[in-house]
Amino acid sequence: MQTRSRRMLAALCLLGGSTVAAAGDAQLLVGGGLGVEARYAGANRNQAGPVLVLDYSHASGFYASTLRGLGYEDQDGPVSYGAALGYRGERREKNEKSWFGNTGSEELKGMGDIKGNASALLSVGFRPLSMLELNLHADLPLSRRENGKTLHAGITAHLLNRDSDHVSLALAAGFADSRHAQTYHGVTKQQAAASGFKAYHPRAGLYEASTMLTWEHSFNARWSVTTLIGATQLLRDASRSPLTKRKTNPSGGFYVSYAY
Repeated sequence: MQTRSRRMLAALCLLGGSTVAAAGDAQLLVGGGLGVEARYAGANRNQAGPVLVLDYSHASGFYASTLRGLGYEDQDGPVSYGAALGYRGERREKNEKSWFGNTGSEELKGMGDIKGNASALLSVGFRPLSMLELNLHADLPLSRRENGKTLHAGITAHLLNRDSDHVSLALAAGFADSRHAQTYHGVTKQQAAASGFKAYHPRAGLYEASTMLTWEHSFNARWSVTTLIGATQLLRDASRSPLTKRKTNPSGGFYVSYAY
């Protein structure tokens, strides 16, 4: 499930479409790497942390993954769909180091901590062409309902699809409900008094746009390396938040994996 340092790499699965195992197959990927992203949405400082990859997928559609959560996915012609149980990471008001990098920022002092939550992750995709896929991904909190819901609509272009190399470019727009907007980009009166930020109440709706370029290279049938680079642009009320120090947050990472 996702921690803050794995969130950017998890987007590879959310925007990249279905990864159902071939008929009669079960596959286990084991690996690790490094991810770099902003300390929080709108931060002007980045953080780096290790990435652990444990990803089991079965031809039945079941999967268990440190990146994708615990769930099921399937495909019917050009349509793919899935549901999973995942985890949305926390945001802390101070720098706290962990095994997976820092989990907060001193710039948020007085804002209080945002606790992590269990989420239902629902997705559907449509592939009108072999190189093009449209997808929707919903993140619905099962605990900590105040953290709010998000919906991402995206398009993925598979630019290169060879035996040893796969390159894709994903674009997505993110929409948030009022709870999510207030929790992650707003400032209540109590938080304003404690932090010094001006009180701010963002509206629901479009709040970010993101892009990600992914390259997967296979050395042989077992070993592969995945590299990705992307950016997220905060939009509308999220971009005008007192917490937003930088509207564009770059991200990048890689991981090496071995397939059993």
